[in-house]
Amino acid sequence: MLLSALISTAHAADGAPAGPQSIFTSMLPLVIIFGIFYLLMIRPQQKQQKKHREMLGQLSKGDRVIMRSGMHGTVHGIADNVLTIEIAENVRVKFTRDAVASVEKTS
Repeated sequence: MLLSALISTAHAADGAPAGPQSIFTSMLPLVIIFGIFYLLMIRPQQKQQKKHREMLGQLSKGDRVIMRSGMHGTVHGIADNVLTIEIAENVRVKFTRDAVASVEKTS
């Protein structure tokens, strides 16, 4: 009895063949989800990366920086992609530019 009810329901669900309109309506939720994903995750990350690249490009000698490792120091020298950071008096360490997390505000 139950089996025959399920089979008749399955036959009733059989509709018209898939056409262009049904393909569009089935793809619409995916397009909407991708749009929301782009607006909430991808775009803000791209903005943050652009801001970080600009900050790295504007580094100059004497800037106080915080490295990704958490080390604080002052930029002592810049050569292409390598920064010499002074972390204590007469203690200098070389880092790549990408290792800089942020520039400290000086007041």
